[in-house]
Amino acid sequence: MWLFLIFIAVPLIEIALFIQVGGLIGLGWTLFTVVVTAILGTWLVRTQGLAALDQLKTSFNEMRDPSEPLAHGAMILFSGALLLTPGFFTDAIGFALLVPAIRSAAFQAIRSRVRVTSFQSGSVPPHREPRRPVRPRDDVIEGDYTEVPPKGVRPTHDGRNGGSGWTKH
Repeated sequence: MWLFLIFIAVPLIEIALFIQVGGLIGLGWTLFTVVVTAILGTWLVRTQGLAALDQLKTSFNEMRDPSEPLAHGAMILFSGALLLTPGFFTDAIGFALLVPAIRSAAFQAIRSRVRVTSFQSGSVPPHREPRRPVRPRDDVIEGDYTEVPPKGVRPTHDGRNGGSGWTKH
């Protein structure tokens, strides 16, 4: 239900803002502002996204919990989608998500509502037996074959040799 309300409310807010801003500064400046915010937002998303990717790599290399860099990356990606969507309301939310302090506050708010019951790092869970490595077998010989019918058996019309063995000829 909340998602439905958001899909209804956001376009209505954007239309109202376009009318208000367009009435104040004119159509040309309104369109120019929308295009400039999209270009500026794309550049900011790219630079902050690369920084978030570096933080994620560092957390993996140092064996730390990667949830915060992953959440920051997801919020940066979401802000990029908002900034590419034409509108002033979506641009305001998109630029707000590019501020690291706001992303951290959002992450802490989300983290306080999530409860992790278990976490394990490693290649084999304790309740499973390890898989044995598959080794190539030395006693397997690859080849092609051709079926040769036994003497006295005539092939059937579909190419098989004399039926299934359950029938008499």
